[in-house]
Amino acid sequence: MTLPRKVKKAHVYLTHEQVHALADASKYPALVLTLAYCGLRWGEAIGLRVKHLDMLRRRFLIEENAVQVGLGNRGGAPKNHKRRAVPFPRFLAGKLAMQREGKGREDLVFPGENGHHLRLARVHEDNMSWFASAVNRSGIPRITPHDLRHSAASFAVSAGANVKAVQKMLGHSSAAMTLDVNADLFDGDLDAVSDALDHAVSQSGVGKVWADA
Repeated sequence: MTLPRKVKKAHVYLTHEQVHALADASKYPALVLTLAYCGLRWGEAIGLRVKHLDMLRRRFLIEENAVQVGLGNRGGAPKNHKRRAVPFPRFLAGKLAMQREGKGREDLVFPGENGHHLRLARVHEDNMSWFASAVNRSGIPRITPHDLRHSAASFAVSAGANVKAVQKMLGHSSAAMTLDVNADLFDGDLDAVSDALDHAVSQSGVGKVWADA
């Protein structure tokens, strides 16, 4: 018997206005903006320590990934065991500086109330976490923290980043994986290739020969 093919869940891409509305409604606004503009995985974001912030170069040093085990989290290596540096936009610098005030190098940038790792922010209706509550208050489409990675990719592509840059930011193992996960974001690149080929043929004079034929 042939089983039906699994249909991928459609990605939800937020606008800048929606992201900031979500952050404003959130208990952890700096964390929301980090997820939405830098594309970190949840475990990478909550695993950030003060020593992982390079404020001069505006980089996150992704060296730790917090994995939830039972009721707690355990720090481990990043996915694919690859460390990477991820840039953050200038407007985040001030918010991140506030997050590290009064903390030591080993302290978490985005700690929970007890100073330990934040637990995964679930979005089920019977579990109104701080994230789910912020989604409801902001009026944006229902999303998960992981969905903010897709918005980060969308913002990067819209800003002119190529697939290799997006791959490095998201920490994918290959550009092919980035294209597979976010293929719809690069449709505009196909139009650019077509236009470039049309221009090249027109400049060569070959196109005029065909047009006159």
